Amino acid sequence: MRRFVLKLSGEALASSASDETIDASVVDYLASEIASCMEIGGLELAVVVGGGNIWRGATGAMAGMNRANSDVMGMLGTVINALALQDAIETHGREARVMSAIGMDQVAEPYIRRRAVRHLEKGRVVIFAAGMGNPYFTTDTPAAQRAAEIEAELVLKGTHGGVDGVYSEDPKKNPQAEKYSEISFDQVLAQDLRVMDLTAITFCKDNQLPIRVFDLMATGNLRRALAGEAVGTLVK
Repeated sequence: MRRFVLKLSGEALASSASDETIDASVVDYLASEIASCMEIGGLELAVVVGGGNIWRGATGAMAGMNRANSDVMGMLGTVINALALQDAIETHGREARVMSAIGMDQVAEPYIRRRAVRHLEKGRVVIFAAGMGNPYFTTDTPAAQRAAEIEAELVLKGTHGGVDGVYSEDPKKNPQAEKYSEISFDQVLAQDLRVMDLTAITFCKDNQLPIRVFDLMATGNLRRALAGEAVGTLVK
């Protein structure tokens, strides 16, 4: 079996409507892409979803809130996103389970590593919510940690802003920026490329856990990445 962890930002689920935080059509699209990929034989997939469309802990801290409390609010936001994604995936005919690092037994299972692995072995999509249950971390770091814990072979970092990999500079600001098809962790750290947060990058480097960065919103890209095609940029 091939096991992967897909990292989604909360902003990818955001709605353009000022009075909504989740775009149902985007969630449905992502769920359909995930459900379609599960048709690939020998595939196990876990998802880590952010909460930035609802609340960002750093934003609250900059506004004067206690950082730990603000981060907990952000973690609760990831649970809302995870439940929305779970419902959409199951609408597309695939079983999904939400596992939360913060106890909330009425809406999600507690995160237990062995139980998560068992769900994966049964062909269910596992959605990890509430980060690691600790403040002061973005959801990039729990994506890396959960991948290591469940012995995934690759972290898939899905982008949503039209950037289809890792570039030497921001391609939106400099159209001449060089796109890398493959890059080392040392290069990412030396050039401060911000593929993921530095804690996650360092963790993946120390645990020899490669990352593929690609445009998640392009139809079929997720399937191609899971099939081993060279989409986006591989960080190793």
